[in-house]
Amino acid sequence: MRRCLWGAAVILGLSLAATPVAYAESAAPARAPQAGPLPLERLFDNTAVSDDARPGEADFDGFGRSLSARDLTAAGWTPGRALTVQGARLTWPRRAAGEPDNVRADGQAVRLRGRGDALAFLVAGTGGGDVSGTGAVRYANGSASSYRLTAPDWRTGPLATNAVALPHLNTPGGRLAEKARLYVVTVPLARGREVASVRLPRNRGLHVFALAVRPSTRAWTGTWAAATSGYQAVGPWTDRTLRLVVHTSVGGSRLRVRLDNTFASAPVDIGGATVAVQAAGARPAAAPVPLSFRGAAGTTVPAGAQAFSDPVGFDVPADAGLLVSFHLPGTVTAAPVHRLAVQRSYVSEPGDHAGDSAPDAYTSTITSWPLLTGVDVGGGPGSVVVLGDSVTDGEKSAPDADRRWPDLLADRIRASSAVPRYGVLNQGVSANRVVTDRYPGDGVSTDSGGVSALHRLDRDVLAQTSARTAVVFQGVNDVRWGALADQVTAGLREIADRAHARGIRVLAATIAPCEGEALCTAAADAQRVAVNAWIRDNDEFDGVLDFDAVLRDPDHPARLRPAYDSGDHLHPGDAGLAALADSVDLGLLAP
Repeated sequence: MRRCLWGAAVILGLSLAATPVAYAESAAPARAPQAGPLPLERLFDNTAVSDDARPGEADFDGFGRSLSARDLTAAGWTPGRALTVQGARLTWPRRAAGEPDNVRADGQAVRLRGRGDALAFLVAGTGGGDVSGTGAVRYANGSASSYRLTAPDWRTGPLATNAVALPHLNTPGGRLAEKARLYVVTVPLARGREVASVRLPRNRGLHVFALAVRPSTRAWTGTWAAATSGYQAVGPWTDRTLRLVVHTSVGGSRLRVRLDNTFASAPVDIGGATVAVQAAGARPAAAPVPLSFRGAAGTTVPAGAQAFSDPVGFDVPADAGLLVSFHLPGTVTAAPVHRLAVQRSYVSEPGDHAGDSAPDAYTSTITSWPLLTGVDVGGGPGSVVVLGDSVTDGEKSAPDADRRWPDLLADRIRASSAVPRYGVLNQGVSANRVVTDRYPGDGVSTDSGGVSALHRLDRDVLAQTSARTAVVFQGVNDVRWGALADQVTAGLREIADRAHARGIRVLAATIAPCEGEALCTAAADAQRVAVNAWIRDNDEFDGVLDFDAVLRDPDHPARLRPAYDSGDHLHPGDAGLAALADSVDLGLLAP
């Protein structure tokens, strides 16, 4: 069998007609009985990737179109490469361009072992729309469960949820400047049971490249996290070290960090990384401790993927500043960022300064968190994840003071004996909405409002470390920009349903008033009031936090209480944020 590197030659030519082909689940032709579960690669029966010089060697969709090997290489998706996406470790097929590299789902039994909270599939559909089917999981104890898998179309599916978007398609006539998308889709597993095999759905328009059990993270608790809010121009940074300041919610004796290259089109190289407790500014309290990645000092994070550092013994204090430093040896002109950090971090002069005990090399500051999305500590009871917008993100809170309401909630949890000492993970994104994307999910953009809560739920809640309870405090941006109450409540119901399917408790917070802000019209307030009435009166959630009642002016309920208003009539100031944290019934956080 031919084994070669993916070629880089390009043939320009005319595009093919974009006629969709659909495969009905019920119309799948009968297959010969399979003797028993086989490794997925033994079942590959379709070729999706072509050498750019020989595009006719692959036909992904039945019309001669295929993925570009050169584009995949440029994204870091090379044959046999392990990719961690949403906490699941998936391997891109170890096949040369022009060789079978995916399975058209037709009820095949796949050998797979492991325990975890979800199955993760690296998939794409062909046919012009979403492709779905029902499969089954068999467990080592002889039990079974079913799952429903939906793969978005490789050409028309949402960019907001793709694992990677490639800039071209290959056709028999040459390259076509049209994006191709690949997706990681997760489905829940029966908790605590060991998977023995997986039966794929029957829908030959659903293509599976890889699957894996996403391992449970119960040995870890998230102490800090930030959601990627967009992909923005940075620096440019060449041979620079970033020293990012983050604030812990709980402590522990082991640590790992998570770097995310979400929304990217190219890999990013990490030359080395360290962690230290912050003394002040960029100065560590003691010599920074080196981190490693699968035993190496640095790593390369492919486009759309993540990298977790290896566990390291480190005394992580609760309620403290950490300095997470990492060297970028190449040139970085754009990066996934969390824009609103409300916290100064630091950029060095040229060179690897991750291990520096002095702050002298860190001569400039930034107020965003690029690439870093999580810090975990060993053990602990798990995490509370707060899914929110700018009020949760800390807009108008005091800079460098950790006065966001989730920070203050973490203070209360640590001081209480009524609930376990959960970590608190702030997944607020300024300008975020429940049902509409602000950032489109692809390309460099100045918009840092993120993809919708529905589109980021898997990454920012379900895949977060040992998530136990989710608090959802969103909707004001939807109604301010014209969404109807029914649209917002449908989105909140879907969030609750999807989280419950993973065993996560869900608390919903009512939307705070904002009369006086330009977009908070009487019509918008009517929709807000309707959403709040629905939240208070239904049983979709495991509890309700009535933040509207906490913040509103009792003499003018459509407005914020003056003592809590930051001055823009939309965002509470520090006093209002403290009132939110103080109002939470801690008993609702625990099962």
